[in-house]
This record gives sequence, structure tokens and C-alpha cells, in this order.
Amino acid sequence: MPISVMALALMPLIAGPALADDVSGVDGAPAPLFRGMGNHHHAVTTKSRTAQRYFDQGLTLCYGFNHPEAIRSFRGALHHDPQCAMAYWGIAYASGPHVNRPMTREDNDRAWAAIQRALALKAHVTPKERAFIDAMATRYQAEFKEDRADLDKAFADAMRELVKQYPDDLDAQTIFAEALMDTMPWDYWLKDRTPRPETKEAFAALQFVLKRNPDHPGATHYFIHAVEAGPNPEWGLPSADRLLELVPQAGHLVHMPSHIYMRVGQYDDAEIANRRAVKADRSYVQSCAAQGFYPGVYYPHNEHFLWFATFFQGRSADALASARKTAQIAVDNFCGPNKAVEGPRFRHLPWLTQARFGKWDDVLKAPQPPSTNDFLIDRVMWHFVRGLACAAKGNAEAAAREHDALKRLVERGETVKLDDPAFPTTGVLAVANHWLAGKVAEAKGDTAAAIDHLRKAVEAEDALPYMEPPYWPVPVRPALGAVLLKAGKASEAEEVFRKDLQEWPRNGWGLLGLEQSLRAQGKADSAEIVRREFEAAWKRADVKLDLAWF
Repeated sequence: MPISVMALALMPLIAGPALADDVSGVDGAPAPLFRGMGNHHHAVTTKSRTAQRYFDQGLTLCYGFNHPEAIRSFRGALHHDPQCAMAYWGIAYASGPHVNRPMTREDNDRAWAAIQRALALKAHVTPKERAFIDAMATRYQAEFKEDRADLDKAFADAMRELVKQYPDDLDAQTIFAEALMDTMPWDYWLKDRTPRPETKEAFAALQFVLKRNPDHPGATHYFIHAVEAGPNPEWGLPSADRLLELVPQAGHLVHMPSHIYMRVGQYDDAEIANRRAVKADRSYVQSCAAQGFYPGVYYPHNEHFLWFATFFQGRSADALASARKTAQIAVDNFCGPNKAVEGPRFRHLPWLTQARFGKWDDVLKAPQPPSTNDFLIDRVMWHFVRGLACAAKGNAEAAAREHDALKRLVERGETVKLDDPAFPTTGVLAVANHWLAGKVAEAKGDTAAAIDHLRKAVEAEDALPYMEPPYWPVPVRPALGAVLLKAGKASEAEEVFRKDLQEWPRNGWGLLGLEQSLRAQGKADSAEIVRREFEAAWKRADVKLDLAWF
């Protein structure tokens, strides 16, 4: 998930001491050795078996993006062997930037202090460990700077030289690939969906690792991220299937297969992954009193994904329950003093779920959100779903009034001010604006205007940055396809529904629309094949899907 954009909102909450040789965490307790963390091993110079176990755990936690807990584990290694140079290397590694989060000044201070300690001890380690330490030293400087492009590139270059010297070290290859990805977070593909040159290089390193060790926790994780937004997310299926069971108590790693499962239409598997991830992360957060970035971002992400998976299965009751739970996270203090970073994406999910399943009376009963700017997005979405409900009930004038209210909010200057890296507000609200405009036009009998607005809604949706779940989580194309079909443009509708299925394979809305588009063209045999696909996709649904909801 491209969470780096959300990390900025949590920065004041994740500062920590520059460096400490103790093993205390936020609760003052010693670093635990967790069960269920897999068996990944990277030998380092130490006479302490316990220090080695802490190091291995810290490295695995880094691969699972739980960097604060990884730092605590590396400090645990130092508690048992204060001369363990690679434990200091680990603190520096875990303190650095990654694809989901940039560095803070406090991170930089910690990383710089740690790598200086590692450099001071490197005479006592193997030549390969010295190479790891020297490479990590290129990643930091004493003075913090926000623009790290030159340092990130320097680290990637240093890791490239390291893997030339030690090509069989799979952790070196994995960290090299990660370093390349850190130079272009979530921007691995060009506009024509071909990989960037650095992406190809990262692919090669990760594929080398996975060929030698398909169970490498870092390579499986990073490979999923590398391919999920590309044209062939199915390339990540072998890694997804392995990662589901590989490190059962690392919640983010357990969750990660769903990034591939959702993209290839395995919605049941995505649900399983996130139910397990929710359980693992709730246990971790509660037992370790964890606060800050990990519980504030990754745990809510699991709940959000669980909603997404059940929603695509057509399980309206379960989807609504998950939507309400996810929305509640936005106001609960489960994650410590900070609330979920993605709150503005969460709070309206219950209404959106009700609307998608045609529960129009429930939609109209939803209370109006507060009138403060903090809830501006919620207010827009409230008018959006109410407008859909009024249009579906045949009340075009009421739908138009909701759209007018929505437009007034969208056109206010405060909307642009809400645009930030965590949420592309104006782009998201443009989708809502055009979608509702299209449904109002349809309700008034202006089919041409309805099609025009819904095409613009699709364009606005397609222009949004990649995110999982998407910033606009309810695909627009089925709505466009349904209007085209009603207008007698079955061939155009077929094209739209096929594109929807390309984006979201095996989804019920796309399959039902495609089947009816084919029947309208007299393609009965093809329609029957698609009908069987729809029945398989909708086998766990609790509602009978209706084109009128689209």
C-alpha cells in the first residue's frame, strides 16, 4: 500500500530517542522474542545465540515494515552483545526511509548515531559485514535534510556494488531491490504501464532471490509491491500464496497477499488474509502497547481491506459490518493517542456500502455530518449517496438538490486546501460530482448528458493515483455501462463492462453487466458462459444484484 503519503500526518507521533543501548520500548518492557515470526536467518558476528535471535527477528520485522519493533529487537541484540556491530547496522537500517514513510529528523539522528557505532566496531566483523556497514553509511549524513534523493541513490548504488561482490547473499539482493524501490516510492511503472529501468533492476534482484529461496520474507513482500500496480499482478501470486503462511504473527506480511488477490479477483482469499492480519495485529498492538506509525496505519489498513474484500463478494451484511468497524477506527483510540491517518477515507464507508447494495431507505436515514471543514469530505459523500438514493427512487428534483449542495461544497476553496499527500481530495470529489450529475441527468431523462457525465467520472477515477483500496473504492464503469445498456448501446456497454473486469476480475457488477450486454446483442452462448462466471463469483452474496443499483 502506498502509505508514504499518509506518514506525514503521523510524524509528530513517531519521534524517538536518537540512540539507546537499552532494550526498552514504549512500555519500558524488554524487547520480546515473538513466536510466529518465521525462521529467517542472517548470520552475524556474535557469540550470543540470543543476540543472533534478536537480530534475525529485527531483520524479519524490517521486512514486515514494523520498523519501531525491529529497532527494539536490534537493541535486544545489543543487550546480549554490546559489541554486535550488525545490531547497530540494523538500527540504522530500520530508522531509514522506506516506500511507505519518509524520515524524520529524529530518525536521521538515530540512524547516524547507530551507523557511527557500527563503523567503530567493524574491525571485529567479517569482510561481508563490513561491506554491509559501509553501504549503510552512504545512506545518512549527520545533518538532516528532507530531500534525500542523492542519499537514497547513493545507498542503492552502494548496495549494487555489494551484491556484485556477494551475489549469493539473498538479504543483500533483497535490500538492494528495496533501496532501488525507495528511490521511486510507488512509481515503478511508466504511464504506458511498462516498468522503469530501476524497476527492471529490482525485479531481477527479487526474482533471483525467489528462485533460490521462495520463502524469503522480504523478497516475497517487495515483489508483491513491485507488481501489484503493473499490468500483470498475477506474477505476484506465488509470493502471495507463500507469504500468507510464512510469518503468521507479522500482521502486515499476512495482509500483503490480499494486494495481489484483490487485483486478480480472488476476493475470498483476500478476506482470509485480512481476517488473519487483523487478529495478528490486534494481538500485537494490545500485548505490546504499541503506538505510532504501525498501529496507526497498518492495523486500520487491514480492516479497510477486509471491507473491500467482502464488498466485492456481494456480502452486503458483512461488508456493512466491516464498513462500520473501519469507520469507527477513525474516531477510536485503539491505536493510542493518535487516530487512524485515513479517517477521511473511512467515515463514509457505511453509506457508500448501503448505496452500492441499493439500500436506499437506509442511505436516507444517515445523519448529516458536522458542518466543520474537518468533515467536508463526509458532507460531500453524504450528499452524493443521498442523491443516488433520490435518483433511484425516481425523485429527480430531490436528487438535483443533493447534487447542487454537493457542487457548492466541491467548489469551495476549503476543498482544495484538503488536498494533501494522504488523500487527493479534489480528484476524489470530482468523481462524486460527475457520477451524481450523471444519475440526476438519467433521472430527468437526459441520457446523453448522463453518459457524458459518467464518462467524465470514469476519467476522473482513472486519473487518481494508485492506492489499495483505491481512493475511490466503488468502480464507476458499471454505472456507465448500465446507462449505455439502457440507452440501447449494448456494444458500447459491453466494452465498458469488459474494461471493468480487466481492472477488477471476476467482480459481480462487471459480470452481470457483461452478460446482459451480450444478451442484448443476441450473443446468447457467450452470455451463458458469463452467466455461469457470475454465479460462481456471487456464490457467497446475500443480495440479488440489480442493474438499477448501478
